[in-house]
Order: sequence, then structure tokens, then C-alpha cells
Amino acid sequence: MKNNLLTNRFRSMVKYLKEENLIPSARQLALKIEVHPQCISDIMTGKRSVNSDIIEKCAQNFDINLNYLYRGTGEIMNSKDLVHNDVLTPNNHFKERIAYVPIAAQAGYIEQFLDDTFLEDLVSFSLPDSRYQHGSYRCFDVVGDSMEPSIYSGDKLICQNVEQQYWMNSIKNNYVYVIVSNEGVIVKRVINQLATTRSLSLISDNSFYTSTEILASDIREVWIVTSKISSFMQSPNNIKNGLDKVVDNLKDTIHDQSKLIQSLNTTIEKLLKQNRLARA
Repeated sequence: MKNNLLTNRFRSMVKYLKEENLIPSARQLALKIEVHPQCISDIMTGKRSVNSDIIEKCAQNFDINLNYLYRGTGEIMNSKDLVHNDVLTPNNHFKERIAYVPIAAQAGYIEQFLDDTFLEDLVSFSLPDSRYQHGSYRCFDVVGDSMEPSIYSGDKLICQNVEQQYWMNSIKNNYVYVIVSNEGVIVKRVINQLATTRSLSLISDNSFYTSTEILASDIREVWIVTSKISSFMQSPNNIKNGLDKVVDNLKDTIHDQSKLIQSLNTTIEKLLKQNRLARA
């Protein structure tokens, strides 16, 4: 109960800071105090409670009355003479950081994707494109060939978060998403069936793999793929040589299988002949 009151007063503080133009948004507050924007978003939407670390960071950046937050006494700010020269502007706001989730960290990510400490320990980076300055992004490593030829093993996918309350309407058919589930991190093309069967149909671009379904109750996060980082081959001959090697391997396989089939046919003919002689 005490923590609920603290969280409610924190929400009131955020709204006050916005009304007084000390921050343009809750997201920019998160960037200002250097916590993940999703964390503040979850607090504002009631998905989690505020903690003392976030309150301490707010107090370091703004003249917040801690008695108001912890005890509910006094005004939200210590001083009524609000200083607005620290308002975040396009020239001085913190750049959005994209947390990188390599293969080695994906198992831990499934269990700790809401843990700020775990996320802060991940390598993060920013991109200059303006679209990456708004929204919550991740970078995931790809392993396996199920999405070839669109995505190859070793590619790095830059993805934007799709918040859970928007899954029903925002997940688009035949778009590629990274699905964080109870079973692992999955990269698939998606058919949205949440309105009918409360599930997503997951389709591989590689026709060798069959489609599967995942229930909404097993999904933890959904990220839409916006870009990918791939290895660059300096010479186009490398691509041709690679394809030639694949074709040669296929030819060798077909040749070996043909010899095997021929050998089996010869053996069967011998057995049939022996059977006929035995009956005679």
C-alpha cells in the first residue's frame, strides 16, 4: 500500500514537471535521468512501481521535495521559483540508446528484460537517423537459417518496441518481428490472429521450415524489425564463388544419390532373379 501511494505521487510529479514545461514528456524524463524509457512508461501506466533509485535520480536532476514523494507533505517542488533553463530541447536531449542483445545474452534477457540493472549492463549504441531518436529500440543477433534469404545468421536486427496494449491492432500481417517468448527469442514473419485465436502465426521465409503458432499468454515482448546490419563482402566474386560452391555441393549430392539408387536397383534385380530361380 505504501509503495502504491509513492508510485501515485511519482506520477503526479511527472505530470507536474510536464505542465511546468520542465520536461516535454515522460520519455524525455527517462532519458534525462538515464533510465530506460520503457521503465518510466510502465510506471506511468501502472505496470510497475517506482523504486528509490529512480526517485534519487529525479532528485539529482530536479528540485523535488522528497517529503512530498515519501510522506505526501508539502509541495511537489522545494522552490516555487521554477528554473526552466534545464528543459530538454532537440539540441541538448539525451540521444536514444539502443541496447544490443547478443546471442550469449538472450537466455538471460528472457528472464530479465524488465530489470534495469541487466539492461544497463548490455552494450548500447545510438544511430544518427532521426527515426531512432523516438521510440524504444533493441538490437538482436540472429542465429539460424529459418528467415533466409531475407535475413541470414549473423545479421543484427534493429527493432522498435510494440507495447502490449497495441498488439491487437499494431502487429501487421506479413511483417517481420522479433518475438520474446517464454521459450526464447524468435525472428519470424507474423500473421496476427490475436482477435480470433489469441495467437500469432509465425512463418519462416525459408520454405524448409513449417509455420507455427504462439499464444499471446506466452509472449513477453514484441519488436518490429526496422533495419538490419549485415556483413559486407568486398568483392562480388565472393558471392558468385559462394553460390558456385553451393551448386557444386548440390550436384555432388545428386550424383551420390543417383549412384545409390542405381546400386539399390541392381541389388533388387538380383534378389528378384534369385527368387524366380528358387521357385523354378
